[in-house]
Amino acid sequence: MLRFLLRPKWILFHLLCLTGIVAMLFLSLWQFDRMGERRDFNDEVRDRATMPLLDIAELDSADVDPAALEWRSLGAKGVYLADEQVTIANRSQNGRAGSNVVTPLRLEDGRTILVNRGFLALDDEAPVAPDGEVRLVGTVRSGETRRTGQPAEANGDLDEFLRLDIDRLDEQIDGELLDIVLALENSDPAESSTLTPVASPELSDGPHLSYAIQWLIFASAVAVGWVLAIRFSLRRREPRSTPSA
Repeated sequence: MLRFLLRPKWILFHLLCLTGIVAMLFLSLWQFDRMGERRDFNDEVRDRATMPLLDIAELDSADVDPAALEWRSLGAKGVYLADEQVTIANRSQNGRAGSNVVTPLRLEDGRTILVNRGFLALDDEAPVAPDGEVRLVGTVRSGETRRTGQPAEANGDLDEFLRLDIDRLDEQIDGELLDIVLALENSDPAESSTLTPVASPELSDGPHLSYAIQWLIFASAVAVGWVLAIRFSLRRREPRSTPSA
């Protein structure tokens, strides 16, 4: 009675169901892994945020490691290179479109660090950086690199970029440029009210748990549908009893 399950069309049906179930289980496990990575990232950000404030003047260039310093609080003192100011386009914050304003800061020892002074709404004009010596406190961020499929930056000196690529900006900024970015939080003298400090990352689990559960539900639905399809076919093939005379 079960031989029909070995017919070509049924074998194809079994393979499709098995492939779908395995794929959905894999996607569910992948989302659980993503959630674990997100929790590790959140813990790292929280831990580094509680570390003591660093002074960039006390760090040698060899000690400026983005992986080791990212998300730590950093203090810096120097003079803005206003003529080298650029914007990073296609940013959004709190539901608004705009850009980030990035100005190099020349430190007292001659080195330069990029300062992300904040988010600028689309219709606003980028304010000039404070003049003279400034004292800053911010959070260390790493630069951005071009990903596969993304357009490349144009050649030459630019005042607007697609991403905060430190190596690319180094091509048009004189002197030693440190391999980190300072996301500004406090400035003395004060920063323009036109700029909003760049938002910190959201330290939540994100949607990964719900996605993982959804894939498990989909896999279960396919398994149940597979069994029901077989049972329905078996019932159709059951011999009907002949009524007695």
